[in-house]
Amino acid sequence: MPVAHLLGGEALHLEYPTRVVFDAVTIGVNEGDRVGIVGRNGDGKSSLLGMLSGRIEPDSGRVTRRGGVRVGVLDQFDALSGGSIVGQVIAGDRAEHEWAGDPKVRDVIAGLVPEIPWRARIGTLSGGQRRRVALAALLVGDWDVIALDEPTNHLDVEGIAWLAGHLKSRWPRNAGGLLVVTHDRWFLDEVATTTWEVHDRIVEPFEGGYAAWVLQRVERDQQAAAAEARRQNLMRKELAWLRRGAPARTAKPKFRIEAANQLVEGVPPPRDRLELSRLAVARLGKDVVDLLDAGKSFDGHQVLREVEWRIAPGERTAVLGANGAGKSTLLGLIAGTVEPTAGRVNRGRTVRLAVLDQQFRELEEIAADRVRDVLARHRASYVVNGRELTPAQLLERLGFAREHLSARVGELSGGQKRRLQLLLVLLSEPNLLILDEPTNDVDIDMLAAVEDLLDSWPGTLIVVSHDRYLVERVTDQQYAIIDGRLRHLPGGVDEYLRLRAAGAGAAGTVEPLAAAGTGAPRPSGAGERAARKELSATERKLERLSERIAGIHERMASHDQSDYQGLGRLSEELQEAEAQAATLEARWFELSELAG
Repeated sequence: MPVAHLLGGEALHLEYPTRVVFDAVTIGVNEGDRVGIVGRNGDGKSSLLGMLSGRIEPDSGRVTRRGGVRVGVLDQFDALSGGSIVGQVIAGDRAEHEWAGDPKVRDVIAGLVPEIPWRARIGTLSGGQRRRVALAALLVGDWDVIALDEPTNHLDVEGIAWLAGHLKSRWPRNAGGLLVVTHDRWFLDEVATTTWEVHDRIVEPFEGGYAAWVLQRVERDQQAAAAEARRQNLMRKELAWLRRGAPARTAKPKFRIEAANQLVEGVPPPRDRLELSRLAVARLGKDVVDLLDAGKSFDGHQVLREVEWRIAPGERTAVLGANGAGKSTLLGLIAGTVEPTAGRVNRGRTVRLAVLDQQFRELEEIAADRVRDVLARHRASYVVNGRELTPAQLLERLGFAREHLSARVGELSGGQKRRLQLLLVLLSEPNLLILDEPTNDVDIDMLAAVEDLLDSWPGTLIVVSHDRYLVERVTDQQYAIIDGRLRHLPGGVDEYLRLRAAGAGAAGTVEPLAAAGTGAPRPSGAGERAARKELSATERKLERLSERIAGIHERMASHDQSDYQGLGRLSEELQEAEAQAATLEARWFELSELAG
């Protein structure tokens, strides 16, 4: 059965006054294609999306589209009118009984805008809320092709998971077309069956999502390296022949690309955890930051309660939570910029904390300075994997071109500022590093470079991010803030999504949709009393387990770091205790629902 063409481009050429973006690009989208578009910032991903969707006219070549194909587009920045009403933007002029009776519309509203007032004006919403409304307005429509430019911006982990599920089930397998520009690698792997890499004025297609693209890039780079090695070898032999005056006798070497599993064979784990833990203890001592029954209220509203967390040297932890759950408040307690209203926070005397946040405030004061002058004020070298690198070499490792060293800080792009910001943080030699949404303005290659640097960074790392791939890549454990409490997640992000889904189910459907039914029957009074009794006992057991886990962390920190067997036994003891805690936490959650 022939594949049906939806849209595409033939010999597309696009240039701006300063450079050529694309030159003779031919590409197409067929029925059933799910395409992820990746590449460095500024290489033309959004321009490609704009040409294919009809928003940008190419300088030459033509865009092809099958007759009657409907294309829906989400731009990187919304154009919603501040005076518009949320409900009108999403549902249009349809009567309430019409859109409320449509299961597709209800699903989109519940997945993206459950907590946004239906009658609110767009101008009163935050940037994240506006993004959700714009995305919901697009997804309730009927489209043959959907083109999305950075759709996960401003979405939390939960929203990103919902969007991935929606796009995977939106059309039958061999119908519809999806084009998505994204730096979110987990999302890319979930939804894309094809990846287009935009680079050097071309579009290079790869089969599969992010993981498959990485493997194919390694194969491509190996082929290029082998070709260059052959060329250099031939030139050396040619030079030798010229010097000797003898006939050249060359044999073309063969190079075989190994299978995907052989590409990673023998590659060590990204982090040597025992070595990093030993170095962290040496730099920090045993005490980092302890939050002891800590809580925080603002104007009588309790944001955090009963937070018990003893942060260990070398710990690499991610904190998850919905927008507004209290993640920034928790980071403030750790950093000392927020004072607890209950409990206390103790900090080790040797702690040197640095925060990489979403703003560029620390760069504003040096906006007029040249990058090389800024770097000259800092230490002359930085050790990565046993190698001493200069700040300029570090910037290059982060994808910063040498010519940008002469640029003024204020002239840098958002991605370049993020690179410089990270470098300055690392050069300040902190031993406790907080990353608050570090993936903003960062492309995939830059993310890989950042992760590579963090792999060898010997300190305590706390990460708050909606980028699931980054969270799972650079941290060893995850916590979540749920209902104001900090909860350990032995099952990682998947466990967090299950807990949130269970909580949403228990809470019922939120406005603007009315509840579909009366819900599950509540337990009897006697049942509630029994649940409360078991709940209290479970809480006491969890407290004792928490103390035990904290004690194991302390023993690991003070243990001889060269005694690998002893550390292994402690690690096994810790895993067993955390598994028991996970079981009890799951039971506590069930009981809290029953107890009401």
